[in-house]
Amino acid sequence: QFFGHDDLGQFTPRVNITETPEKFVVSLRVPGFTKDELKISTEKDTLTVKGEKVSNTANENERFLRREFQASSFSRSFRLPETVKIEGIQAEHVHGVLHVSIPKTEPAKPVSREISIA
Repeated sequence: QFFGHDDLGQFTPRVNITETPEKFVVSLRVPGFTKDELKISTEKDTLTVKGEKVSNTANENERFLRREFQASSFSRSFRLPETVKIEGIQAEHVHGVLHVSIPKTEPAKPVSREISIA
């Protein structure tokens, strides 16, 4: 449909999550988004990745017959395990893929002590 309307769904980036002994890596495919249009945050045990792209306006002497390049946004949230070091999270945006590296911490060792009987 050249002039018509196709019900294009909301953009939701696809994700891969990998694990190594040292870290987790969350990779999101975000084509068309620059690193300035992406925001990463943590709150409690949740990692949230948001993207917001603002649409371009038409020139004075042109009009759209069909417009699919519009403002778009997304938000993806992931629950983090207890064994991650939130302050060590790093991110890199390469060729339309956002890689979020989440380092692991040492599991807490149980504290044992001997209790004397009075």
